[in-house]
Amino acid sequence: MKTFRARIQHFTFYFLSAIVLLSCQDKKEKGKEEEEDKINKKPNIVFIMTDDHAAQAISAYGHPVSQLAPTPNIDRIANNGARFLNNFCTNSICGPSRAVILTGKFSHINGFRMNGEVFDGSQPTLPKFLKEAGYQTAIVGKWHLHGRPQGFDYWKILNDQGNYYNPEFIHQKDTSIVNGYATDIITDMGIDWLETKRKKEEPFFLMVHHKAPHRNWMPPIRHISTYDSVNFPLPDTYFSKHEGQVAAQEQLQTIYEDMYEGHDLKMTVAKGSDSLRHNPWTSDFDRMSEQQRKAWNDAYRPKNDAFHEANLSGRELAEWKGQRYLRDYMGTVKAVDEGVGKILDYLEENDLTENTIIVYTTDQGFYLGEKGFFDKRFMYEESLAMPLMIQYPPAIEGGTTIDALTQNLDFAPTFLDFAGAEIPESMQGKSLRPLLTGENEPDSEFRDAVYYHYYDFPAFHMVKRHYGIRTERYKLIHFYDDIDEWELYDLKKDPKEENNLYGDPQYAEIQKELHKELKELQKKYEVTEKEFATTPKEKVDRAYRNFARLAGENPETYPEEKSIEVD
Repeated sequence: MKTFRARIQHFTFYFLSAIVLLSCQDKKEKGKEEEEDKINKKPNIVFIMTDDHAAQAISAYGHPVSQLAPTPNIDRIANNGARFLNNFCTNSICGPSRAVILTGKFSHINGFRMNGEVFDGSQPTLPKFLKEAGYQTAIVGKWHLHGRPQGFDYWKILNDQGNYYNPEFIHQKDTSIVNGYATDIITDMGIDWLETKRKKEEPFFLMVHHKAPHRNWMPPIRHISTYDSVNFPLPDTYFSKHEGQVAAQEQLQTIYEDMYEGHDLKMTVAKGSDSLRHNPWTSDFDRMSEQQRKAWNDAYRPKNDAFHEANLSGRELAEWKGQRYLRDYMGTVKAVDEGVGKILDYLEENDLTENTIIVYTTDQGFYLGEKGFFDKRFMYEESLAMPLMIQYPPAIEGGTTIDALTQNLDFAPTFLDFAGAEIPESMQGKSLRPLLTGENEPDSEFRDAVYYHYYDFPAFHMVKRHYGIRTERYKLIHFYDDIDEWELYDLKKDPKEENNLYGDPQYAEIQKELHKELKELQKKYEVTEKEFATTPKEKVDRAYRNFARLAGENPETYPEEKSIEVD
């Protein structure tokens, strides 16, 4: 009897053990399947893009300016995902960069080389491909490509560049003013689409495109004085003489020489007055409501009065202008960061974070006083480099940094890859997915060099047409049109790009290799002789005179050598 009971107990033990083991295996398999489902399920994509947001103004990138004006919400994306350290644009200007992002093709292929041209919206674009893959598509905010967006189920866009206060929005055939501050409005439009306009059962692609921090850097009322007590560090190159850099000597984008004192720097004509100095575009201020304008004047008047009392000149005046610029610029960035936080919070609160790729970037880099500049356009690092952060919990490990040479050319292929859609052979970029997931090639093998080509001359700021390549260590640039100048930089020894090494015997072999690689990339990307056309001298001279008039100066003095006493 005892033996029989023992056998029963023994059998029961093994039977129960087998059940437990099978149950654990089932759970393990089920967990594995759920994890695979998360990765294989079509991810939503929220693509947040600002206009002219310098990496120096994002605290995740560690620049001293950003440490005094941190961006904790934008940093959340970097902390939860990947931060790109060498991401570059193909053509550093607003409209062309957007066209590259939409098409995955260089400017000379998608046909939109410079602002003022008309983007051919009928061509294949990212939202059209995503729609074919079963996505809902929407864009709110800045479009700036002329014409109406195509390939989107829903769109509501700023009229042209848009204004910071009470901007006009276009939706279908209707153009209307929306009262409020542009950054806040665009953020709320994005959240409203997520909440009330999308189909909950379908994956979505939402582009939230801000005007900020584009010129003329008007902060919201709540942040007009946020950084008044902060003294931002001005770059060591703020008073650069641009030796060996002819194109840099002839630009019109130096903070202390070319900013409009009223429109850009909000300077007034006299103490006690709210009337602005030179302000060729009055609509930015005229469109404010009485209440907004009163709050604005109440905040700026004491600061401007203090400026008049100080009676600054020379170097001190130039430095004051740099501080005013940075304080206003960072005030607009502060509002962007708050908006990003609202979107991230919404996604988390509605259980959308796990299956949503969240991207933060801008249309190109920007100068915060480096070389004395504001704006972009040049192939120098501050203008060329684009901040880029991407989070997607199922596939990207938090805190990842990526050193590979990447470009905005790669965005469209990346989104299509994650969406499980076919990447068209006509796209000239590469998917960033392998870099983000660590699936195969290391960063160093992704791309040897990036190609850049800027066309917008003669135009605002008079930056010459130029093209070139950047490798991990070196940069070769050719400025052409009304000049013919080459520049070469060793970024390891000269990260601020002050020493033009072109023609230096010690770099002869490197120069030769860079020329060879440049030609190979131009051939690869189908760059023809058409792209090197130049402008008649009469048109260039006329442009200088026109911009002198716009700046309120004597047009007969242009072109001339500009200078300021800073010693």
